[in-house]
Amino acid sequence: MALVKIARANLRRLGGALGNYASVNGIGYTPKCSLPSHINYKGDDKFSYSPGIKEQNYMNFSMRRIGGIPHHHLSSSANTHRVVGESESELGHEEPRYAGLEATKAGEKPRVVVLGTGWAACRFLKGLDTEIYDVVNISPRNHMVFTPLLASTCVGTLEFRSVAEPVSQIQDALARNPNSYFYLASCIGVDTDKHEIYCEAVNHGELPHEPYRFKVAYDKLVIASGAEPLTFGIKGAKEHALFLREVNHAQEIRKRLLLNLMLSENPGISEEEKKRLLHCVFIGGGPTGVEFSGELSDFVMRDVRERYSHVKDYVQCTLIEANEILSSFDASLRQYATRHLTKSGVRLMRGVVKEVHPKKLVLSDGTDVPYGLLVWSTGVGPSKFVKSLNLPKSPGGRIGVDEWLRVPSVEDVFALGDCAGFLEQTGRPVLPALAQVAEREGKYLVELFNKIGKQNGGKAFSAKDIPLGDPFVYRHLGSMASVGRYKALVDLRQSKDARGLSLAGFVSWFIWRCAYLTRVVSWRNRFYVPMNWATTLVFGRDNTRIG
Repeated sequence: MALVKIARANLRRLGGALGNYASVNGIGYTPKCSLPSHINYKGDDKFSYSPGIKEQNYMNFSMRRIGGIPHHHLSSSANTHRVVGESESELGHEEPRYAGLEATKAGEKPRVVVLGTGWAACRFLKGLDTEIYDVVNISPRNHMVFTPLLASTCVGTLEFRSVAEPVSQIQDALARNPNSYFYLASCIGVDTDKHEIYCEAVNHGELPHEPYRFKVAYDKLVIASGAEPLTFGIKGAKEHALFLREVNHAQEIRKRLLLNLMLSENPGISEEEKKRLLHCVFIGGGPTGVEFSGELSDFVMRDVRERYSHVKDYVQCTLIEANEILSSFDASLRQYATRHLTKSGVRLMRGVVKEVHPKKLVLSDGTDVPYGLLVWSTGVGPSKFVKSLNLPKSPGGRIGVDEWLRVPSVEDVFALGDCAGFLEQTGRPVLPALAQVAEREGKYLVELFNKIGKQNGGKAFSAKDIPLGDPFVYRHLGSMASVGRYKALVDLRQSKDARGLSLAGFVSWFIWRCAYLTRVVSWRNRFYVPMNWATTLVFGRDNTRIG
């Protein structure tokens, strides 16, 4: 018996190294679990170990760095690992316990779990009736980003806090209601059979264990986790380019830009190196690229020439696009934007990037383009998380939804925003990854949820017989883009081929600013944004480099 205990203790140590988890005080995970095994005593103090089927499945999951957390549609056998206590003298086994929120009970409000804090998720959270539902929001960031104004923060026209809205202010139930929570984490798996999701906390070494994982049971699941920047597999793009989708991206661009301006003034820097350091290259001629180029040209013309007079003539901005800039806008507006940007000192290049190096990029025709700052915005595509889900996919790889934004193959799962698209059988096109699309979807879905909640359809598997009403229909309200120097474009056509009002110039710029100011989520930021604009107009942009 002593030898048996020693062997089992050793196997427990091996199992703990493979990453299974048990709960600690009902809050977190501790990697202290062992793999159950069949131990055969052969005499002469020799043992043989032969894992069972369940244990082999577990070992396969562990080797794939899943850490015992089941993914979508995992069978219960793959999810039911036995946990051994800390004491090596214990030979019994326990049922698994994952820290987190268990399924709601009778008499409790149904729980809605929302993944993400983008436009779609926050519009949904803002309108959700918390008298009917408890809500759990899970995201690796605790704020919404007002993306149309993000380019302005890169050069100091706006401060970063002016474009960030804490999610607890969008839906105060997350901070006040006892059964509603915000978790700073990423979802790593969904089990639609058990109505559970599995999460990994955002951890920078502050938590007792890393990775720190937990589960959350849901009655209704809303996936609005967004998308990732597309690089089309171009070598070096992810490693060397900066993106412009988050506040921390804008902070990094601003720091890099100011750093290069200051470094270029140091003695001994060659002419060629100054030109490289102060060459700002933007890849992608969509609204983000055009607005960033316009803001940068404003910054150079007004602020750099006054405060960096020694190197002002070396600063250059290049916008590279494979086709036409602002391809979704009216032809006359595209021509206006081209003329205005060229007049403002922005060089427009047509080309396809072949590969990216630390200090230069190479185009498909062999042209080398040295750079000091490279910003990449060529569209978005499905994230790794969306790709990993065993759910139907729409054309392009997004989560497939029907006309009511439901994922039709599973119960109580909805998807919206950049991560979702209509299935082919619906006969509808996949909508573009625009803020107004996501916001309209969030508004539609929250009205649907409030409706079914009032008819006692909020609990899991309880909305099958409730009529959902009219399906979602998207109507495009138009497009706007600033091109710098108090000029902007406003295209109010409902589609690319339709007729409608198109404006360009100062009036369009005024409309652009007024429209975005009304769309800012909170009154706090509606105060901050015009104050930042006024401060910039009077005193210029702040060129302080912090960090």
